[in-house]
Amino acid sequence: MYYMETGSVDPAYNLAFEEYVLTRRLDGNYLMLWQNDRTVVVGRNQNTLEEINEDFIKSHSIRVVRRTTGGGAVYHDLGNLNYSFITDFRDDADRPIRIFTDAVVRALRCLGLDAEASGRNDILVNQKKVSGTAQRIEGKRILYHGTLLFDTDPETIARALHADPSKFESKSTKSVQSRVGCIRTALLGGPFAGMDIGSFRQTIREQLAAYCGEETAGHPAEPLTVSILNKEEIREVERLRDEKYNTWDWTYGRSPRFAYRNRKRFPGGTIEAGVNVAGGLITEIAIHGDFLALQPIEGLTQYLLGLPYEKSTLEKALSDISSETDLRLYLGQITADELLSVML
Repeated sequence: MYYMETGSVDPAYNLAFEEYVLTRRLDGNYLMLWQNDRTVVVGRNQNTLEEINEDFIKSHSIRVVRRTTGGGAVYHDLGNLNYSFITDFRDDADRPIRIFTDAVVRALRCLGLDAEASGRNDILVNQKKVSGTAQRIEGKRILYHGTLLFDTDPETIARALHADPSKFESKSTKSVQSRVGCIRTALLGGPFAGMDIGSFRQTIREQLAAYCGEETAGHPAEPLTVSILNKEEIREVERLRDEKYNTWDWTYGRSPRFAYRNRKRFPGGTIEAGVNVAGGLITEIAIHGDFLALQPIEGLTQYLLGLPYEKSTLEKALSDISSETDLRLYLGQITADELLSVML
């Protein structure tokens, strides 16, 4: 198990660093802990402007960046700790997710917290969300990463994010503030009351390394091997930061005005489709949402371009795709029928 730190609180640099390790460090298991200064991080398939409170973000100098994994928008600041696991993908995408989710839950329980995994991608403490997770497959490697809300103000989270109200209907809560919690508050009254984020970071690092080393390598964990990028690799990270993560095209994108647009929420997440049709054929299509895809949605939308805009044709197209590639790679837990109900 290799351990890496980015040495930065710049969100664009940190995401570029993470992507570089995923795509260029192709051997071994990696654990990264990192922090961003005030930032909203939107999911790979989300429509950025619909996920943020633009006026609040501008007035409070909050950055906006897009990550390469699915899921919903999250708020980061220096009271939040991010973790990333990178390892080999061996056909079963659920196995590393289970391992790493269990690792985070166990690490939190070692601090005397009532932690549990919940729903698609949440980790709860005292029934409050303290961690959201997402994952991505790249070749033979898989990235699993998430947040740990140690001491972040729930009101700031709520005001920075333009949350979809339907996310809370089935949870019997009315706002982001009532749904999220902070780990530092949960520690009060216990043996770790008064812990600061530096001590929390060290504890999480030790616990995650111990558990994941045992689970992924099949033997008790040895001390972490600290790994760093050399000067040439850092230049590549900086290039990726400047040419991708710091660009308007990547973060906001040029989404056309669609003739037909629809949005629905399902147990597997929210999905939105925009479709332009000319001569009965699909000329443009975009799919957004917080569904937990493992690969970019463009692999699916490119396949649908040029097809007749009719149910039977699109049903057959999705069936043909699923016979070759698991649709869950593109749509997470969203089904083909659910996608069609939004598109048509």
